Amino acid sequence: MTLTPKESGEYIASHSTEVKIKKSGIQALGCKLVDEIKVGKFLVSNFSQTEVHPSPDDPWALDWILVADTLNFCFWHLEDASGWCVEGYTGYFALCAALNRAIKTKPEFLQPKYYSAITEQELQKILKSDNDVQIPLLSERVKCLHEVGTVLLEKFDGSFEKLVTEADHSAEKLLNLIVNNFECFRDEAQYKGKTVSLYKRAQILIGDIWACFEREGIGEFSDIEKITMFADYRVPQTLMYFGVFEYSENLLNKLRDNEILQNGDNDEVEIRGCSIHAVELLKDYVFEQVPGSQVNSIMIDHFLWDFRRKFNKQIVEKKIPFHKTFSIFIE
Repeated sequence: MTLTPKESGEYIASHSTEVKIKKSGIQALGCKLVDEIKVGKFLVSNFSQTEVHPSPDDPWALDWILVADTLNFCFWHLEDASGWCVEGYTGYFALCAALNRAIKTKPEFLQPKYYSAITEQELQKILKSDNDVQIPLLSERVKCLHEVGTVLLEKFDGSFEKLVTEADHSAEKLLNLIVNNFECFRDEAQYKGKTVSLYKRAQILIGDIWACFEREGIGEFSDIEKITMFADYRVPQTLMYFGVFEYSENLLNKLRDNEILQNGDNDEVEIRGCSIHAVELLKDYVFEQVPGSQVNSIMIDHFLWDFRRKFNKQIVEKKIPFHKTFSIFIE
């Protein structure tokens, strides 16, 4: 039996040897989250506060979100190297910019019939960088688009909306539909005798639908609290910054030496699984301090991810490394 992401996070954290969650860090970061909530900064609408995201009024918004999250992985580069960038953006936002650029001249790009057969050369042109750095794992991205497009055509009449509607406003049902139908979203690993699930991209797909449509219509989910944070390699830096995480010297040395961790290895699973559990603990802390709060793990994830981008200089100054993995499952 595969543990859910929440169960997986708790199990991994309770067995982890290289990553520890510190209670003092949970309290310190929890206090900051409470302060942010009290001044009204925790809002679902934060999703649309960047111009590269679609609005709920865009008729193609749902298809855009699916394509974006199908391709939402592995943007990292070494600190002293140039990275892939589009229209001045880097990382995930560069992907958004590339998609927006593409649909201006090729709106059919968002249709399963088109991207189920897209060539590597076509996708390379769509994701063309401002510099000479090519996006990592280009061939893997083509395979992901082929799989998602083909499944939609064969099982859901070529309609992602039909798949989402089948979930009947249940985030848990939608998560199961996504990971059971799309292997490229099935982010699982073997860890100390259990099959654990991280489901970063599958859950962020649901979170993006929920946030973009502002909890209404197709974005309304009665059980959104069952979605955990999105276990990537940037949020752990914020957790380290606030003292939530403590890495073993062995793991720290690997990260500082830029050792490439393999997807599914214990070190990588512990970092990601402990991230899930840490955010669940932060959510519990917030509920204790602010009874009736509507904050969930998605919103906490957004805050932690944004913090890493906004305060990257301070994080670099503190020499907090991120784990490096070539994988379709994490950003």
